[in-house]
Amino acid sequence: VTELGVMTRRVMATIGISILALDQLTKQMVRMSIELYDAIEVLPGFLNLVHVRNTGAAFGFLNSVSIANKQLLMTAIALVAMTAIVAYARQVEPRETLARTGLALILGGAMGNLIDRASAGYVVDFIDVYWRTYHFWAFNVADSAITVGAGFLILDMFVVSSTDVSTSA
Repeated sequence: VTELGVMTRRVMATIGISILALDQLTKQMVRMSIELYDAIEVLPGFLNLVHVRNTGAAFGFLNSVSIANKQLLMTAIALVAMTAIVAYARQVEPRETLARTGLALILGGAMGNLIDRASAGYVVDFIDVYWRTYHFWAFNVADSAITVGAGFLILDMFVVSSTDVSTSA
């Protein structure tokens, strides 16, 4: 492993751990300051802080599975996904900054939600974005990091990779 590779891994670890810490801190703050199912209006007509428990996955997936089986299944899926992310990250070149940053964000977010699911059987969601009567699904810092990380990977695949192909032709 080159010096650049070691430095890049340290940066990735720092990003992932920072996301994990921010996620856990914000969820704890919500648990302590907002009653379950209550809302605090932050930006009228657009943003509330809420306190909800998500026992399923994104968009209500697996909501009909019994709690015990769901917790085990969701934990197993998260562990397999995190193992795959780490394995893939080892294959990514140190100079592929966008891909490595995306993987670090996804891993940090996955760890944050995994801790909640494994310890409590649910994830605390608290960001409620809405327009008029339409409310998007509530989410948290971990979900945001996973989404941004996935966006970085998509950008890396389509924008950076196509640039590499066109410059090598």
